[in-house]
Amino acid sequence: QVQVVESGGGLVQAGGSLRLSCTASGLTFADYAMGWFRQAPGKEREGVACIHWSGRSTSYVDSVKGRFTISRDNTRKTLYLQMNSLKPEDTAMYYCAAAEYGYCLTGWSYATGFRYWGQGTQVTVSS
Repeated sequence: QVQVVESGGGLVQAGGSLRLSCTASGLTFADYAMGWFRQAPGKEREGVACIHWSGRSTSYVDSVKGRFTISRDNTRKTLYLQMNSLKPEDTAMYYCAAAEYGYCLTGWSYATGFRYWGQGTQVTVSS
C-alpha cells in the first residue's frame, strides 16, 4: 500500500520561509517523478513544482519561480519544497504526489501522470 505523507506546513509572515517535506512508502521512490500541488479555498488545485526521478530536472509554475525550490533525497525517500519570500497569495493546502512515471509529463501542472496523493499540509502566510 502506497502512503504519501506531507509535513512542515505552518503560519509564517510575508517574506518568510518554510520547508515542506514529503515521505512516500510502498513504492520504489527513486523510480518516479514527484510533485507539489496546492489548493486555496475557492480555487482550483494548481501544480507548484515537479521533479524527475533523478532530481536533475525540475519544473515550476511561473508564480513561484525564483522563490520555491523542489528537491529530493532518494536515499531517504523524501521530497522537499523550500519556499522563500512567501506571499499571502501562497496560502493554501499543499499536497505531495507521486507520479506513475519517472519524468514530469507535459501537463504535469494539471496532475497528469500523478497517481498517489498525500493528505496535505496547510501553509498560511500573513500580511
